[in-house]
Amino acid sequence: MPQRARPQPVPPAPGQESVWDYPRPPRLERTPATLEIWLGGERIARTTGGFRVLETSHPPTYYLPKEAFAPGVLERAPGGSVCEWKGEATYWTLRAGDRVEEGAGWSYEQPTAPFAPVAGCVAVYAGRMDECRVNGVRVTPQPGGFYGGWITPEVVGPFKGEPGSWGW
Repeated sequence: MPQRARPQPVPPAPGQESVWDYPRPPRLERTPATLEIWLGGERIARTTGGFRVLETSHPPTYYLPKEAFAPGVLERAPGGSVCEWKGEATYWTLRAGDRVEEGAGWSYEQPTAPFAPVAGCVAVYAGRMDECRVNGVRVTPQPGGFYGGWITPEVVGPFKGEPGSWGW
């Protein structure tokens, strides 16, 4: 895959954030936003007690407490990975209605100290759900399928995951 030089950030309009102003290493912050997830035609999660992780060139990744998910939706999935910032990831299969999305969620059960507040919270790939919403606005999944950010009108890119962005 060809790499591109660091792109020109889109200037944010009033009320917007540029992902190019986010820090590296990433920052964790609590969000009062209403976060909702649908799968299999059902709303499977809702919270106003979530977190977002902000990292240079990435749209926010949202983490919801496990209690925000409907009973029976989350099931441990095989495999795992390591994030240089957050630690060892656990994967989750999500089930609802007639849908099963294996490994479509992840959590950090024992994260590194800076990310301790998200211990046990679950993030999901928006592109593998029916839809995800932030404050009632349907999100666009971060491009590329590898990352799990949620794009809303409040954030501007360009975003890591687009073709040619591997070297950013």
